[in-house]
Amino acid sequence: MNNNFKGFCMASMVCTSMFAQSLDTTRNLQEKDTMRLQELDEVVVSDSRFRIKRENSGKTVIKISAEELERNQGKSIAEIINTKSGIEIAGSRGQQGSVLGVYSRGGRGRQVLILIDGVRVSDPSSSSSEYDLRLLSTAQVASIEIIKGAASTLYGTNAATAVINITTKKASQEKIALSVQSSIGTNQTAADQNFNGSDFSNSAQVNGTFKKFSYLAAFAHQYTDGMSAIITPANEEDIYSRYSATMRVGYQFSEAFDLKITANQTKLHTDFDESFGLQDADYLFLRKQERLGLSSTYRYSDLGSVHLNTAYTTYDSESKSAFPNMFTGKNVVLDVYNKYNFNNQFYTILGLNYSKDETAFLQNEYFEITDPYANVVYLSDFGLNVNVGARVNTHTAYGNHFVYNVNPSFSFKTDKGYLKILGSYATSYITPSLTQLFGNFGANPDLEPEDNRTIEGGFEYALTNTFRLSSLYFNRKEENFVFYDNATSTFNNAENTINAQGVEVVFTWMAAKNSTFTANYTYTERKGDNAIRIPKHKLNAVFAYSFNERASASLGYALTGERSDTDFSDFPFVDIPLKSFSLVDLYLGYEIIPNRLKVFLSANNLLNETYTEIIGYTTKGRNVRMGFNLNL
Repeated sequence: MNNNFKGFCMASMVCTSMFAQSLDTTRNLQEKDTMRLQELDEVVVSDSRFRIKRENSGKTVIKISAEELERNQGKSIAEIINTKSGIEIAGSRGQQGSVLGVYSRGGRGRQVLILIDGVRVSDPSSSSSEYDLRLLSTAQVASIEIIKGAASTLYGTNAATAVINITTKKASQEKIALSVQSSIGTNQTAADQNFNGSDFSNSAQVNGTFKKFSYLAAFAHQYTDGMSAIITPANEEDIYSRYSATMRVGYQFSEAFDLKITANQTKLHTDFDESFGLQDADYLFLRKQERLGLSSTYRYSDLGSVHLNTAYTTYDSESKSAFPNMFTGKNVVLDVYNKYNFNNQFYTILGLNYSKDETAFLQNEYFEITDPYANVVYLSDFGLNVNVGARVNTHTAYGNHFVYNVNPSFSFKTDKGYLKILGSYATSYITPSLTQLFGNFGANPDLEPEDNRTIEGGFEYALTNTFRLSSLYFNRKEENFVFYDNATSTFNNAENTINAQGVEVVFTWMAAKNSTFTANYTYTERKGDNAIRIPKHKLNAVFAYSFNERASASLGYALTGERSDTDFSDFPFVDIPLKSFSLVDLYLGYEIIPNRLKVFLSANNLLNETYTEIIGYTTKGRNVRMGFNLNL
């Protein structure tokens, strides 16, 4: 019997024994509120940049809490986000180094904006300027907020279908604190269940606060082998590794003024294969990201403050393949805005956003975007809430473009909660990337920007801390969509209009003080092109249960419906329908020392289902992971 498999079995027995002992000794504590669950009457930040109650927000905001991230330890950021309504991340279920495409509400990757600690991140050297989610370590993330729908007026270009706002962990208020996470897991397909330890993830973070000075130093590393990128008879192992180091220092000059400086370096190494013809190949992709950021807040009164977020980032990438290439890019992002609260009814934002993207092709190419913007949230005392905003997008190549949003909602108070009716009309604007305009392959300097229009309408019903149900209809229209035309081998604007519509339903129920059930369903229909890799039906559900103060478990179910994908292995390319599939995940956690030492055991794709996510690429079968969290 395989030694690694024996080790997993022994660890499983130990965990099971600990659970049984805990149940015997603390069964009488089951009625105690022991689960540290996310409150259902949570406040939201990202949709207005103010902390307002969820019932007063007219946007659809999803919050991924620290507790949920902990229950998903060992999974990537992409895998976790992929379980949320209206989002499909192609490649998140395959070999760790697979290229990811983030699709929201029937859109494509460039229509999703990603923020890290409030700062836009994007790689100007990539073909569509998307940010590579593989560069992020889950262990360094504190929470994630996802705004659904167009949010360009508040966040600028690319925020057409969603904004993913990722907040990293902050310094402890203690003088010194240490946090360590470590886990080992299998990395195998459904056909090759060898149970070898092939996925290693480790992170450490030292942080603290001395009077007015705060500091943080974090390191994370992941190494994975055991799977091939594509399906071949040889099934050779393609290696993936990521190193990430972060330093942050802050100083609280006074109660009104603070300043933080953050430096990050991340190195990514991933093997990949020949996608044309689907053949094994010793190809290698390398990427290095270096980012220096600064954030500051000045509170000039109890109701008003000025905020500055800025970052300078460089990207160096190299593809060692049959068509070797090197890519370098850099960008500067600056966002300064004033927040003012008038009598707890009018919440105002007045800001200026600046970005410069630059990439080296045959010569250096760049463009700059300067956007003044304003946003106002009105909260009445009779239930009416209105969120309105406008932005002038000023592009060095495309001139000025005006975008706006109108987002009314009305909340009806009930004895134990509220019923909220909401609607929204918003426009967004996406300019072509530098690669699409000036790149070495298929560039077209005559491309026109893409225009988006989004209409939403729905409701949310909530009972305080116990129950929430929301349903939303969305309708989007895209014009001048930029795509790669295989017939001409160039980027072009689509002549036809893309129409996407759908329904999202989210349900949360705290059945008891120690259990919760969440589920979401999404129906998406995209017309105007072949809509590859976008499922019409998608369902996710999680049941979480706390046995007592120390032991907890969760069971997850995910259904991905029928969709199509293009077979790029031979020319001419053809679209092939893909069958639906469902996956079951299990998580078990036990606190050996409360709030100090926790161990966990998880199993993904528990039933070992065989499925296709991207034609020709491998997908994960049943995989097991164990690890621990240590806080000192």
